[in-house]
Amino acid sequence: MSRVTADPSATERAGEEFARLLRPGDVVLLSGPLGAGKTTFVRGLARGLGVLERATSPTFTMVREHRCHNDLGIVTLHHADVYRIQSLDEVVDLALGELVEEAAVAVVEWGELAAPVFGEDVLTVFIGVGSDDRRTIDADGAGARDRAEALARWAS
Repeated sequence: MSRVTADPSATERAGEEFARLLRPGDVVLLSGPLGAGKTTFVRGLARGLGVLERATSPTFTMVREHRCHNDLGIVTLHHADVYRIQSLDEVVDLALGELVEEAAVAVVEWGELAAPVFGEDVLTVFIGVGSDDRRTIDADGAGARDRAEALARWAS
């Protein structure tokens, strides 16, 4: 499913609405070029999960944990960024696989590198940048298959 956004506030809104599709235990792998809006999308997603503080990029801390307040049963958002990681071994050393908990959601920026750690049952989100600075947000993955109807509404 694809959704096009015209500016950062629309990308943030797309993340906020995407949050309503999440379930406890979900893993979202975010990809896209540098500056595409991955953290902007996560900022909206965090707001949609009821995170009270502003979500910022965990590029240097690698993982940030946020307390959530929502009716989805999600109490923790783990926000990871593996941009500075050079190998899958380093991802394994970070123990990202342990972020998957019953009452949590894990969102990993530059997620293509971490994909083997989480297996097939993930949601993948790719943010592409168009020539007119619009963003195309594509949501897919095995974790999206049973939410096709909800994703179609999100995309429209």
